[in-house]
Amino acid sequence: MSLRIAVQMDPIEAVNIGGDSTFALMLEAQRRGHSLHHYLAAALSAEAGRVRARARPLTVKAEKGDHFAWDGDTATIDLGHDADVVLMRQDPPFDMGYITATHLLEMVQGETLVVNDPAEVRNAPEKLFVLRFPDLMPPTLVTRSLEEAMAFRARHGAIVVKPLYGNAGTAVFLIDKSDGNLPALVELFGTVWNEPFMVQAFIPRVSEGDKRIVLVDGEPAGAINRLPKAGEIRSNLAAGGAAHPTDLTTREAEICARLGPELKARGLVFVGIDVIAGNLTEINVTSPTGIVAIDRFNGTDTPARIWDAIEARHAAR
Repeated sequence: MSLRIAVQMDPIEAVNIGGDSTFALMLEAQRRGHSLHHYLAAALSAEAGRVRARARPLTVKAEKGDHFAWDGDTATIDLGHDADVVLMRQDPPFDMGYITATHLLEMVQGETLVVNDPAEVRNAPEKLFVLRFPDLMPPTLVTRSLEEAMAFRARHGAIVVKPLYGNAGTAVFLIDKSDGNLPALVELFGTVWNEPFMVQAFIPRVSEGDKRIVLVDGEPAGAINRLPKAGEIRSNLAAGGAAHPTDLTTREAEICARLGPELKARGLVFVGIDVIAGNLTEINVTSPTGIVAIDRFNGTDTPARIWDAIEARHAAR
């Protein structure tokens, strides 16, 4: 059955087709005979109980420099009437604009399948949802208090400080046990962000890699090991980390088994978790990445697996 797919994402013109997970999902949807519309989150509107988007039909192809073609003019579509599936795939930051988009898309869930479930995306931000599993995590503190942060460092030694709603490794700082910059950093965070920040005990084995494990409908689909570049603690690919093939350890399989049923029950079809030395650090539900590298190393087809899950959920509605 051909489905009408509306993709809420960042500008298609800027996509890196060599590694972009959303683009890989679009290619697979098209291969299955589904039609595609592209729109930006800013193009959403709501009136009289209906949610609309200014969207444009397109086709995609795996050809660098010529990776898409518009198939018509921009027009207003009703996401409840004119789409069977909405992929919510715009990148963070997870700000009020992002939250507003989840509220609007939640309004169409009775008519159209939204992946990931927008209410659960709103309820499970990366660095807060993970706090539900403290026994799987490194020692972690969420606070706005310098005194709390200083006491945490006194207990645990070197710490990593990062914003709650950042992404791609932005504004992640390593502060060792004698570093005098912690008060200034807390002051800076309080000036730039209204929210608390996260403090975690530093895991020296991050030099051995930070694993991104992808789960599809609660089941592990593969992983990559991201190694930080020389002189860095951040292993995010966007921050210069390098992807390497890897397998799951027994501990990582146990983490997936703990998380999987809840992810599936929440309608979080495509999730990427981050694990350092057996410690769960983040559960990424907004716009997770990594499937292109996983498939390149493992010879798997994660986009097909994701679409199998989406189609099954749509058929069961």
